Amino acid sequence: MAPQPPSEGKAIAPVTWAGRRIGRALEALGGRERARAAIVLAAVLAMDGADKGTLSTTAGELKHAFALGNTEIGLLVSVVALSAAVFTVPVGLLTDRVRRTRLLAISTALWVVATLSSGLAPSYLWLLVSRAALGAVTATAGPTVASLTGDFFPAGERARMYGFVLAGEMIGTGLGFAASSAVGDALGWRFAYWWLVVPGAALVWAVARLPEPRRAGQVPVGAGKGRQRREQRPAGPGKAAARAAEQAGAEPDDRTVLRSDPRNASHWATIRYVLRVRTNLILIAASALGYFYFAGLRAFATLFVVDHYRVSTSMAGLLILVVGSGAVVGVLTGGRVADRLLRRGVVNSRVLVPVGCLLGVPLLIAPGLYVSTLLVALPLLICGAVLLGAINPPLDAARLDIVHPYTWGTAEGVRTFLRTLGEAAAPTLFGYVSGQVFSGGDAGLTATLLVFLTTLVAAAVLGLLALRTYPRDVATVVASHRAITRQEADPARRRPAAPDPGPS
Repeated sequence: MAPQPPSEGKAIAPVTWAGRRIGRALEALGGRERARAAIVLAAVLAMDGADKGTLSTTAGELKHAFALGNTEIGLLVSVVALSAAVFTVPVGLLTDRVRRTRLLAISTALWVVATLSSGLAPSYLWLLVSRAALGAVTATAGPTVASLTGDFFPAGERARMYGFVLAGEMIGTGLGFAASSAVGDALGWRFAYWWLVVPGAALVWAVARLPEPRRAGQVPVGAGKGRQRREQRPAGPGKAAARAAEQAGAEPDDRTVLRSDPRNASHWATIRYVLRVRTNLILIAASALGYFYFAGLRAFATLFVVDHYRVSTSMAGLLILVVGSGAVVGVLTGGRVADRLLRRGVVNSRVLVPVGCLLGVPLLIAPGLYVSTLLVALPLLICGAVLLGAINPPLDAARLDIVHPYTWGTAEGVRTFLRTLGEAAAPTLFGYVSGQVFSGGDAGLTATLLVFLTTLVAAAVLGLLALRTYPRDVATVVASHRAITRQEADPARRRPAAPDPGPS
């Protein structure tokens, strides 16, 4: 036999190494089918993040093309959030009652159309209307992704898996800054939007092929037939969270215990139920404050980096991508840390970890924003981004722990509605304060970004209040699950329509 050429023998090693890496990644996500679900859901958030990053990178060109100021640029961001706020509660209610993957596929297709329209805009008004239409479409992402995440992945790993899904938003935002700035510099601001159409179309196909998981079943996708039959029963809240709450002596709140399937109640009754959950209200307010700052920062990130550190637009996009990599590290570790603490009996871990991060972010971000030396600022901003990214996975998992799975879509819709009001106000308010309250220019924008860091401290204070109410609300979901399961199992106790969930 002729000796094998050295190049052919060595070619196997990289393939084997890559295969092992892919295998480990799939194992970390719970297998091929669960990995597929996580990647597709992450991609949905990635496209939304990429679009918002693109608007920031094109802000300078839009100002010249349509003779705009910072307030008008901020309004382009705000109108997306305002439009989403209008539609998100109806979409949340719809999410709990229809096939979620089909709803998400339709909304993704409409997102592609709205993005294409943004790049065609001949005037500021056209662009503003296109952004408003895009906001109406993106309203679907929050409720459907939250509900699907809760049902695709086991409750005990919910924060960790949420981290993988939310990493998509961070990665998409970073790519939006980097890729769109490069495309915009080379071809103009219109192509900075148009390039998103191609991956958006591919995402429509991927979402349409995603299987619909059983509601409240928390069945691992792709499980064997025998295992799947055993796990097709509603599993209620996460066992780890419920066990920790029980060990802490938490008692359910009888006022918010559900006695029947809330999907059979009126829409207003379901909304009232999610708003009566004390921890949910606190976490909504804390989340709104956090997203308020992030929305303002994201809207003016490119302008700030270009003016403050004296770099080009394309270099600014690259720097933002580097800082954003810290946020990706944060979302991948924050949920993992919280879940590990929960398994060790720390009942409040999914609230405690975000509170600690919220208190630490200003301590790192403030000096990074203040100094103008990039070598000094960059490490501080990266570390601050790690803490900023670590906030959301455990916080989002905590919100799923404290409301019944049959109302996840509605709860996320209500939360997104109230949160996006803050997001809608942030860019316009940041732009106004930087130009009218402060001196404008780089100094005014820097002062604005520093002053509004106080919103993160306020969010941390609210989180401290949730440490007291979270165990009780977890115990309440356990009691609700048992009551609904008993009613569904006993035909004599079934009713054609459920009354208001809990007392008014």
